[in-house]
Amino acid sequence: MTARHVPVLLDEVMAALALGTGDVFVDATFGAGGYTRAALARGVGRAVGLDRDATAIAGSTIDDPRLMLIEGRFSVMDRLVGDRGIAAVDAVAMDVGVSSMQLDTADRGFSFANDGPLDMRMGSDGPTAADFVNGATEAEIADVLFRLGDEPKARRIARALVNDRPFHRTAQLAAVVRSVCGPQPGGKDPATRTFQALRIHVNDELGELEAGLRAAERLLRDGGRLAVVSFHSLEDRLVKTFFRDRSGSAPAGSRHRPAVAAAAPTFTKAARAVRPSPHEIDRNPRARSATLRAATRTSAPARG
Repeated sequence: MTARHVPVLLDEVMAALALGTGDVFVDATFGAGGYTRAALARGVGRAVGLDRDATAIAGSTIDDPRLMLIEGRFSVMDRLVGDRGIAAVDAVAMDVGVSSMQLDTADRGFSFANDGPLDMRMGSDGPTAADFVNGATEAEIADVLFRLGDEPKARRIARALVNDRPFHRTAQLAAVVRSVCGPQPGGKDPATRTFQALRIHVNDELGELEAGLRAAERLLRDGGRLAVVSFHSLEDRLVKTFFRDRSGSAPAGSRHRPAVAAAAPTFTKAARAVRPSPHEIDRNPRARSATLRAATRTSAPARG
Protein backbone atom coordinates (compact mmCIF):
# COMPACT_ATOMS: atom_id res chain seq x y z
CA MET A 1 0.00 0.00 0.00
CA THR A 2 1.43 3.39 -0.93
CA ALA A 3 1.76 6.14 1.64
CA ARG A 4 -0.60 9.07 1.51
CA HIS A 5 1.21 12.21 0.49
CA VAL A 6 1.48 14.65 3.41
CA PRO A 7 1.52 18.31 2.32
CA VAL A 8 4.73 19.94 3.52
CA LEU A 9 4.64 23.22 5.46
CA LEU A 10 0.87 23.31 5.03
CA ASP A 11 0.12 25.92 7.70
CA GLU A 12 3.02 28.08 6.59
CA VAL A 13 1.99 27.94 2.92
CA MET A 14 -1.58 28.87 3.80
CA ALA A 15 -0.34 31.78 5.94
CA ALA A 16 1.84 33.03 3.08
CA LEU A 17 -1.04 32.84 0.59
CA ALA A 18 -3.44 34.64 2.96
CA LEU A 19 -6.45 33.22 1.13
CA GLY A 20 -9.71 35.10 1.42
CA THR A 21 -13.34 34.28 0.72
CA GLY A 22 -13.93 34.23 -3.02
CA ASP A 23 -10.26 34.09 -4.02
CA VAL A 24 -9.15 32.11 -7.07
CA PHE A 25 -6.41 29.67 -6.07
CA VAL A 26 -4.12 27.52 -8.20
CA ASP A 27 -2.49 24.43 -6.73
CA ALA A 28 0.15 24.05 -9.43
CA THR A 29 1.38 20.70 -8.10
CA PHE A 30 -1.87 19.05 -7.07
CA GLY A 31 -0.59 15.62 -6.02
CA ALA A 32 -3.00 14.30 -3.39
CA GLY A 33 -4.64 17.71 -3.10
CA GLY A 34 -3.41 18.69 0.36
CA TYR A 35 -3.03 22.41 -0.35
CA THR A 36 -6.28 22.40 -2.32
CA ARG A 37 -8.25 20.88 0.57
CA ALA A 38 -6.90 23.53 2.90
CA ALA A 39 -7.71 26.32 0.42
CA LEU A 40 -11.28 25.08 -0.05
CA ALA A 41 -11.71 24.92 3.72
CA ARG A 42 -10.68 28.59 3.86
CA GLY A 43 -13.53 29.56 1.57
CA VAL A 44 -11.86 30.25 -1.77
CA GLY A 45 -14.32 30.89 -4.57
CA ARG A 46 -12.54 28.68 -7.04
CA ALA A 47 -9.62 26.26 -6.95
CA VAL A 48 -7.63 24.87 -9.86
CA GLY A 49 -5.62 21.68 -9.34
CA LEU A 50 -2.87 21.22 -11.88
CA ASP A 51 -0.57 18.19 -12.23
CA ARG A 52 1.48 16.69 -15.04
CA ASP A 53 0.85 13.24 -13.53
CA ALA A 54 -2.41 11.83 -14.91
CA THR A 55 -2.72 9.42 -11.97
CA ALA A 56 -2.85 12.35 -9.54
CA ILE A 57 -5.73 13.93 -11.44
CA ALA A 58 -7.60 10.66 -11.91
CA GLY A 59 -7.08 9.68 -8.27
CA SER A 60 -8.49 12.85 -6.71
CA THR A 61 -11.08 12.20 -4.00
CA ILE A 62 -12.10 15.84 -3.56
CA ASP A 63 -15.77 16.35 -4.40
CA ASP A 64 -16.34 20.09 -4.56
CA PRO A 65 -17.95 22.10 -7.38
CA ARG A 66 -15.43 24.87 -6.83
CA LEU A 67 -12.55 22.61 -7.95
CA MET A 68 -11.34 22.32 -11.53
CA LEU A 69 -8.68 19.69 -12.29
CA ILE A 70 -6.25 20.03 -15.21
CA GLU A 71 -3.62 17.57 -16.39
CA GLY A 72 -0.60 19.53 -17.54
CA ARG A 73 2.73 21.09 -16.65
CA PHE A 74 2.91 24.11 -14.37
CA SER A 75 5.45 25.63 -16.75
CA VAL A 76 2.45 26.66 -18.88
CA MET A 77 -0.07 27.17 -16.09
CA ASP A 78 -1.09 30.60 -17.38
CA ARG A 79 -2.11 29.13 -20.75
CA LEU A 80 -3.83 26.09 -19.26
CA VAL A 81 -5.82 28.19 -16.80
CA GLY A 82 -6.45 30.96 -19.31
CA ASP A 83 -7.84 28.48 -21.85
CA ARG A 84 -10.54 27.70 -19.28
CA GLY A 85 -11.64 31.29 -18.92
CA ILE A 86 -9.57 32.42 -15.92
CA ALA A 87 -7.44 35.42 -16.83
CA ALA A 88 -5.85 36.10 -13.43
CA VAL A 89 -5.72 34.47 -10.00
CA ASP A 90 -5.19 35.52 -6.39
CA ALA A 91 -2.77 32.84 -5.23
CA VAL A 92 -0.50 30.09 -6.57
CA ALA A 93 1.13 27.29 -4.57
CA MET A 94 3.97 25.21 -6.00
CA ASP A 95 5.41 22.17 -4.20
CA VAL A 96 8.13 21.09 -6.59
CA GLY A 97 9.17 17.88 -4.88
CA VAL A 98 8.32 14.37 -6.03
CA SER A 99 5.19 13.09 -4.28
CA SER A 100 4.98 10.18 -1.84
CA MET A 101 2.64 8.39 -4.24
CA GLN A 102 5.26 8.54 -6.98
CA LEU A 103 8.11 7.49 -4.69
CA ASP A 104 6.21 4.59 -3.17
CA THR A 105 4.81 3.16 -6.42
CA ALA A 106 7.46 0.73 -7.63
CA ASP A 107 6.20 0.77 -11.22
CA ARG A 108 7.08 4.45 -11.49
CA GLY A 109 10.78 3.71 -10.98
CA PHE A 110 11.57 6.70 -8.76
CA SER A 111 12.98 4.78 -5.81
CA PHE A 112 15.70 2.24 -5.22
CA ALA A 113 13.80 0.98 -2.15
CA ASN A 114 11.52 -1.19 -4.31
CA ASP A 115 12.51 -2.75 -7.60
CA GLY A 116 10.63 -1.48 -10.63
CA PRO A 117 11.02 -0.34 -14.24
CA LEU A 118 13.70 2.33 -14.65
CA ASP A 119 11.22 5.04 -15.67
CA MET A 120 11.20 8.09 -13.31
CA ARG A 121 8.89 10.21 -15.49
CA MET A 122 6.41 12.39 -13.60
CA GLY A 123 4.17 12.35 -16.67
CA SER A 124 3.77 9.87 -19.50
CA ASP A 125 5.74 11.65 -22.21
CA GLY A 126 9.42 11.90 -23.04
CA PRO A 127 12.43 9.59 -22.57
CA THR A 128 12.70 7.43 -19.45
CA ALA A 129 15.68 7.13 -17.13
CA ALA A 130 16.51 3.85 -18.87
CA ASP A 131 16.55 5.63 -22.24
CA PHE A 132 19.06 8.13 -20.91
CA VAL A 133 21.33 5.71 -19.06
CA ASN A 134 21.39 3.28 -21.99
CA GLY A 135 21.89 5.88 -24.70
CA ALA A 136 23.96 8.73 -23.30
CA THR A 137 27.72 8.94 -23.42
CA GLU A 138 29.84 8.41 -20.33
CA ALA A 139 30.60 12.13 -20.21
CA GLU A 140 26.92 13.07 -20.44
CA ILE A 141 25.98 10.71 -17.61
CA ALA A 142 28.83 11.94 -15.42
CA ASP A 143 27.80 15.55 -16.01
CA VAL A 144 24.19 14.88 -14.94
CA LEU A 145 25.26 12.98 -11.82
CA PHE A 146 27.71 15.67 -10.75
CA ARG A 147 25.66 18.73 -11.69
CA LEU A 148 22.23 17.57 -10.51
CA GLY A 149 23.18 15.08 -7.80
CA ASP A 150 26.39 16.61 -6.43
CA GLU A 151 27.83 13.11 -6.73
CA PRO A 152 31.62 13.16 -6.06
CA LYS A 153 32.08 9.78 -7.76
CA ALA A 154 30.13 10.77 -10.86
CA ARG A 155 32.84 9.74 -13.34
CA ARG A 156 33.38 6.33 -11.78
CA ILE A 157 29.64 5.66 -11.64
CA ALA A 158 29.17 6.78 -15.24
CA ARG A 159 31.97 4.50 -16.40
CA ALA A 160 30.44 1.54 -14.57
CA LEU A 161 26.98 2.25 -15.98
CA VAL A 162 28.29 2.40 -19.54
CA ASN A 163 30.22 -0.84 -19.04
CA ASP A 164 27.27 -2.71 -17.50
CA ARG A 165 24.35 -1.42 -19.57
CA PRO A 166 21.67 -1.96 -20.70
CA PHE A 167 19.65 -1.19 -17.56
CA HIS A 168 15.91 -1.75 -17.27
CA ARG A 169 15.25 -2.08 -13.52
CA THR A 170 15.87 0.21 -10.56
CA ALA A 171 17.43 -2.56 -8.46
CA GLN A 172 19.92 -3.33 -11.23
CA LEU A 173 21.02 0.30 -11.44
CA ALA A 174 21.19 0.77 -7.67
CA ALA A 175 23.35 -2.34 -7.27
CA VAL A 176 25.96 -1.03 -9.69
CA VAL A 177 26.07 2.38 -8.01
CA ARG A 178 26.45 0.76 -4.59
CA SER A 179 29.30 -1.40 -5.85
CA VAL A 180 31.15 1.72 -7.00
CA CYS A 181 30.50 3.92 -3.98
CA GLY A 182 30.65 1.46 -1.10
CA PRO A 183 29.08 2.15 2.32
CA GLN A 184 28.23 5.78 3.10
CA PRO A 185 28.57 7.68 6.41
CA GLY A 186 25.38 7.65 8.44
CA GLY A 187 23.96 4.71 6.56
CA LYS A 188 22.73 6.79 3.60
CA ASP A 189 22.12 4.66 0.54
CA PRO A 190 24.94 5.25 -1.99
CA ALA A 191 22.38 5.32 -4.83
CA THR A 192 20.53 8.35 -3.43
CA ARG A 193 22.40 11.05 -5.35
CA THR A 194 22.35 9.10 -8.62
CA PHE A 195 18.59 8.50 -8.49
CA GLN A 196 17.96 12.14 -7.59
CA ALA A 197 20.09 13.40 -10.47
CA LEU A 198 18.46 11.10 -13.02
CA ARG A 199 14.96 12.07 -11.85
CA ILE A 200 15.72 15.78 -12.10
CA HIS A 201 17.22 15.31 -15.56
CA VAL A 202 14.47 13.06 -16.95
CA ASN A 203 11.75 15.51 -15.90
CA ASP A 204 13.73 18.68 -16.68
CA GLU A 205 12.75 19.79 -13.20
CA LEU A 206 14.96 22.89 -13.11
CA GLY A 207 13.81 24.07 -16.53
CA GLU A 208 10.18 23.42 -15.57
CA LEU A 209 10.64 25.37 -12.34
CA GLU A 210 12.16 28.39 -14.10
CA ALA A 211 9.32 28.41 -16.64
CA GLY A 212 6.74 27.81 -13.90
CA LEU A 213 7.86 30.84 -11.91
CA ARG A 214 7.51 33.01 -15.00
CA ALA A 215 4.10 31.49 -15.78
CA ALA A 216 2.92 32.26 -12.24
CA GLU A 217 4.16 35.82 -12.65
CA ARG A 218 1.99 36.18 -15.76
CA LEU A 219 -1.04 34.59 -14.11
CA LEU A 220 -1.13 36.41 -10.75
CA ARG A 221 -3.09 39.62 -10.42
CA ASP A 222 -1.83 42.73 -8.63
CA GLY A 223 -1.61 41.70 -4.97
CA GLY A 224 -1.62 37.99 -5.77
CA ARG A 225 0.60 35.71 -3.70
CA LEU A 226 3.06 33.06 -4.84
CA ALA A 227 4.36 30.38 -2.43
CA VAL A 228 7.00 27.88 -3.57
CA VAL A 229 8.20 24.86 -1.60
CA SER A 230 11.43 23.32 -2.91
CA PHE A 231 13.44 20.31 -1.73
CA HIS A 232 16.84 20.69 -3.34
CA SER A 233 19.49 23.39 -3.11
CA LEU A 234 19.46 23.92 -6.88
CA GLU A 235 15.69 24.43 -6.84
CA ASP A 236 15.82 26.78 -3.87
CA ARG A 237 18.59 28.80 -5.52
CA LEU A 238 16.41 29.27 -8.60
CA VAL A 239 13.46 30.43 -6.51
CA LYS A 240 15.60 32.74 -4.39
CA THR A 241 17.24 34.27 -7.47
CA PHE A 242 13.89 34.71 -9.22
CA PHE A 243 12.34 36.57 -6.29
CA ARG A 244 15.46 38.66 -5.76
CA ASP A 245 15.56 39.64 -9.43
CA ARG A 246 11.83 40.30 -9.70
CA SER A 247 11.74 42.42 -6.54
CA GLY A 248 14.65 44.64 -7.54
CA SER A 249 16.80 43.25 -4.73
CA ALA A 250 19.61 41.97 -6.95
CA PRO A 251 23.09 43.34 -6.12
CA ALA A 252 23.91 46.69 -7.71
CA GLY A 253 26.54 46.95 -10.41
CA SER A 254 30.14 47.91 -9.80
CA ARG A 255 32.71 49.83 -11.81
CA HIS A 256 33.76 46.48 -13.28
CA ARG A 257 30.17 45.48 -14.01
CA PRO A 258 28.01 48.58 -14.48
CA ALA A 259 24.36 48.37 -13.52
CA VAL A 260 21.78 48.19 -16.27
CA ALA A 261 18.44 49.96 -16.24
CA ALA A 262 16.21 48.05 -13.83
CA ALA A 263 12.77 46.86 -14.85
CA ALA A 264 9.88 47.66 -12.54
CA PRO A 265 9.63 45.06 -9.74
CA THR A 266 6.96 42.46 -10.44
CA PHE A 267 7.06 41.09 -6.86
CA THR A 268 7.57 42.60 -3.46
CA LYS A 269 10.66 41.50 -1.57
CA ALA A 270 10.26 37.84 -0.62
CA ALA A 271 9.64 36.93 2.98
CA ARG A 272 12.39 35.17 4.90
CA ALA A 273 12.73 31.51 3.92
CA VAL A 274 10.75 29.10 6.12
CA ARG A 275 11.79 25.54 6.97
CA PRO A 276 9.93 22.75 8.73
CA SER A 277 9.85 22.56 12.50
CA PRO A 278 11.39 19.57 14.31
CA HIS A 279 7.84 18.42 15.07
CA GLU A 280 6.90 18.36 11.38
CA ILE A 281 10.09 16.53 10.47
CA ASP A 282 9.36 13.90 13.13
CA ARG A 283 5.86 13.48 11.75
CA ASN A 284 6.94 13.54 8.08
CA PRO A 285 10.68 12.85 7.55
CA ARG A 286 10.36 13.69 3.84
CA ALA A 287 9.82 17.32 4.85
CA ARG A 288 13.38 17.57 6.18
CA SER A 289 14.89 19.33 3.16
CA ALA A 290 11.91 21.59 2.35
CA THR A 291 12.24 25.36 2.00
CA LEU A 292 9.34 27.79 1.53
CA ARG A 293 9.75 31.15 -0.17
CA ALA A 294 6.85 33.49 -0.91
CA ALA A 295 6.23 36.95 -2.30
CA THR A 296 3.40 39.21 -3.47
CA ARG A 297 2.76 40.32 -7.03
CA THR A 298 2.92 44.01 -7.88
CA SER A 299 1.03 45.84 -10.61
CA ALA A 300 4.06 45.91 -12.96
CA PRO A 301 3.65 44.00 -16.23
CA ALA A 302 5.13 40.50 -16.31
CA ARG A 303 8.55 40.45 -17.90
CA GLY A 304 9.09 38.97 -21.31
